Amino acid sequence: MINTNLKKLRQSHKYTQEDVADRIGVSRQAVAKWENGETVPDINKCLALAELYDVTLDDLVKHSEAKEGIAIQPKGKHMFGFVKVGERGQIVIPKGAREIFNISAGDSLMVLGDEDQGIALLKQDRLMHFIENVFIAKESVDEEGE
Repeated sequence: MINTNLKKLRQSHKYTQEDVADRIGVSRQAVAKWENGETVPDINKCLALAELYDVTLDDLVKHSEAKEGIAIQPKGKHMFGFVKVGERGQIVIPKGAREIFNISAGDSLMVLGDEDQGIALLKQDRLMHFIENVFIAKESVDEEGE
């Protein structure tokens, strides 16, 4: 699995094996052997590769595009699949999304929209935290200006 992931990530980033080798301090032959499945990188090289490609170590090592149906996503970016909109506009947020974003029954979500980019959901407590920080920053600026 890791060999396939290494090759796909390198190609998607438009790196040559030489580019990868230079960036993490190994030979081009080592990168070729990893991608061919002849050897596997040690843990320190895996960490460097995950950082280079901006993916989690877990995804670098275990992700299966064939099983998941999608390529490895950048760290912090998620694709949870598709949901159907019910007759009254309701959707069911996938379990993985609810777990990652700590969304529970009864939580309030702000629905934001951009006609060019789509719809986003934001938990009310995160929005309130953001608004508080804006007011704190404004007060600091006002005090400095006096």
